[in-house]
Amino acid sequence: MHSLSRRASLLCTAALAVLPACGDSQANKYPGPYGDLVGKYVPQVEKATGLTFKTPPKVEQRSTEEVRAFLEKEFNEKLPALELEGASRAYKLLGFLPDTMDLRRFMLRLLGEQVIGYYDPATKVLYVVSDTSAGRSSLVEVTIAHELVHALQDQYVPLDSIQKQRDDNDRLTAAQAVMEGQATYEQMSSMLGGDLGARMPGGWDRVRAMIRENQTAMPVFASAPMLLQESLLFPYLSGAEFMHRFKDAKTGRPPWQPLPASTEQVMHFDKYLAGEQPVRVELPPLLAGSKVYENDLGEFETRLFLFQALQDLGTSARSAEGWGGDRYVVVDLPGGAGIVWVTVWDTPIDAGEFREAAQRAAQRRLGSAGSGVADRKRFEGKGRVVEIVAATLQGKAAIIWTDVPAGSGTRLIDAAKVRLTER
Repeated sequence: MHSLSRRASLLCTAALAVLPACGDSQANKYPGPYGDLVGKYVPQVEKATGLTFKTPPKVEQRSTEEVRAFLEKEFNEKLPALELEGASRAYKLLGFLPDTMDLRRFMLRLLGEQVIGYYDPATKVLYVVSDTSAGRSSLVEVTIAHELVHALQDQYVPLDSIQKQRDDNDRLTAAQAVMEGQATYEQMSSMLGGDLGARMPGGWDRVRAMIRENQTAMPVFASAPMLLQESLLFPYLSGAEFMHRFKDAKTGRPPWQPLPASTEQVMHFDKYLAGEQPVRVELPPLLAGSKVYENDLGEFETRLFLFQALQDLGTSARSAEGWGGDRYVVVDLPGGAGIVWVTVWDTPIDAGEFREAAQRAAQRRLGSAGSGVADRKRFEGKGRVVEIVAATLQGKAAIIWTDVPAGSGTRLIDAAKVRLTER
C-alpha cells in the first residue's frame, strides 16, 4: 500500500522516553524557530550518517490547519483519485479492506492524526506545527531530529522523485523503508547518544517492540485495518532494522547506493548484499472485461495477504519467502469486479508452499473446501469464485490467483503470454 510517512515522531517517542537524550554541549544556534534544537542535532546527524549538510537546513513554523492542508495536497498528488480508487478495489478484492471503507477519507484522518512536523522536498524546508499544547511540545525535539535526517538525505538523493514513483508499489515501499528507516535509526541514535541496540535495555528487539506498542496511543491508527497499520509501520520498523544491519555491514557507502529493489531485499538483508533482483512480471492484454488498475504487492504484502486469512505469522512468513516477483490487474466484468494476480517464485518448492497456503486462504475466505487437483483448485462461495493454478512461465514456477464474481469465467489472461523481464 502506497504509504505517506509522517508518523516518525509519534512512533519513536515511547522508545526514547525510557532513556535520557544525549547532552547538547557545543551546540550552535541556527537562525529561525527552534534554532537551538537544529544546532544541537545537525552535528549529531552528520556524525551518525557520515554526511555533511551542503547548505544549512531551514525550519519554519506552520499552524495545525496549514499542516493538514499540506498533507491533503500531498496525498492527492501522490495518490490521484483514480489510482487510489484502483488500489482500494484491489485491496478489497484481496481481502485486506472492508468493502464499505472510504479509503481516501480514512487515510486523511490517519495521516493527520497528531501530526507534529514534516520535511518538504519541494520547498527544502522543515516545517514544525506551532501548536505547543500539552503533550505536543515534548514531541518537537523528536520531530526535528528525525526530519533533519530527511533534509540531509535530500541534499544527496532526490526524495521528491523517489516519492513520485508509479506502477511499482513494491519498489516504492522498499525505497521509503530506507529513507524512513535511516531517519528513524539515526534520529534515535542521536537522541540516545549511541548505538540503539547497545543503549536500549533488551537490545534491538526491544526497540522494535516499543515502537510498535506506541501505536495504541493513536486512536485512528489503532482502528485501522491490518494492511494500513502494517504498511505505515513497515518503513520505520523494517526500515530501521535494515539500517541496523546496513551499519553493521560497514559498506562505506550510503544506503541508497543502490536503493533496495524490493521489500524482499529490505526484509532479507543478505539478498540486498547479494544483489538478488526480482523479475518484472508483464501481463498480457485481458481476454475478458476492462482493466481498472494494475500494480504489484511484493513479498511484504504477499505475507500480509496470507496472514490476513490464516492469522498464522510463521506460515505466512515461510510461504511468502521465496517470492520472486508478482503483478496483478483489477478487471471490470459484467457481474462486478475481479482480479488476476500472477506470482513468480525462486523454486518450485517455494511456489508449492505458497500455493498450499493460498488454497487455505481461499477456503477460509469463501467457506469452501474447493474442487479439482492440487495444481488447479477452484473455490466457490459467498458470491465469488477463486481459482488457483500452478504454471511455469519462462522456466520459472508461478501461481496464478483469479477471483471473479460467481457466474464469470476465470480465464482473464493467457498465461502463455505473460512475460518475465529483469527489473
